Amino acid sequence: MSKTDTIDGADVSAAPAQKKSLAKRLLPLGVIAAALTAFFALGGPEYVNLESLKQNREWLAGFVQDNFLVAFLGFIALYATLVGISFPGAGFLSIFGGFLFGTFTGAFGIVIGATIGACIIFMVARNALGDGLTEKMGPYMKKFEKGLNKNELSYLFLLRLVPIFPFFVVNVVPALFNVKFRNYALSTGLGIIPGSLVYASIGDGASAIFEQGGDLKLSGVMTEPRVLFPIIGLACLAMIPILYNKFKAQPA
Repeated sequence: MSKTDTIDGADVSAAPAQKKSLAKRLLPLGVIAAALTAFFALGGPEYVNLESLKQNREWLAGFVQDNFLVAFLGFIALYATLVGISFPGAGFLSIFGGFLFGTFTGAFGIVIGATIGACIIFMVARNALGDGLTEKMGPYMKKFEKGLNKNELSYLFLLRLVPIFPFFVVNVVPALFNVKFRNYALSTGLGIIPGSLVYASIGDGASAIFEQGGDLKLSGVMTEPRVLFPIIGLACLAMIPILYNKFKAQPA
């Protein structure tokens, strides 16, 4: 008998290898799913909300004052972890960041933590799902992927700048297409700066609001003219390369 058994010319030894390879690819995804499940089961969302910030603001402020570096690095690690496991409420930490560290330092921590977490879930999703889904794409999706690849940075910036889709969704979708990791990381780190500054500034002013007995209201924040118009301007700038390439490709 040969070293490799065959049935009707097929390599039967390849099946266990393929199953092992698939299991290896899906393992990180399973770990993330387990971590997200555990986070909910242990009551994690009860601590990542505005009410929790309001109730624990004095303790949090005191801890940061006495242990700034530990608190700042811990905040980044926590933000990266929650984004990495695709917790939908991770954005509330942006308010925490502004409250704890101020607008600009808080926004810096938010951008670093969110970018690290987004890159983690991007790599996991790409490794587990990307190749298989890409091969099964229909003609329309293949055409979309081709256009995306020609203007990766512009499209990815638009996804980050325009708050249409949830953050955790935008983290995963690009992994299903053949986009460069470098462009994904760059567009994430730069594209979330405006939103991070907005929410960090809200958190920075939260202390005064809480002391007056008021509540933070986030509804409609991103649609206020002073916030929306600059973001629209940045989105228009991101579209320039797309429009240029489109008109350039048309025959004279």
